[in-house]
Amino acid sequence: MTDEDLMRRTSRAPLHADDLPFYTVGQVAMLLEIPAGSLRRLDVEGIVRPKRSGGGQRRYSRNDVEQLREVAELTHEGVTLPGVRRVLDLRRRVDELEAEVAGLKAELDERER
Repeated sequence: MTDEDLMRRTSRAPLHADDLPFYTVGQVAMLLEIPAGSLRRLDVEGIVRPKRSGGGQRRYSRNDVEQLREVAELTHEGVTLPGVRRVLDLRRRVDELEAEVAGLKAELDERER
């Protein structure tokens, strides 16, 4: 995503959008009290992948920050990075399946009417 794309998107998106890539590495490091190098490593490892500005800088959304909080909690509890990746993958899959079930229930309810 180029700076121009980012500007176009942000001019249309509400500032409270949870997926808006807004925070820099330094801001997130300060917010979560995590070293910036650890954030970069999580990106390289594919655990939390922020968007990139046109200049290649990492930009984190609120969703990314929440996911990083979760990663920090898991690692604090002793979960390894491969374990964290697996937990996050499983949680994403559960969310997908719950959405699918909700859609099927709504479809069934509609048919019964």
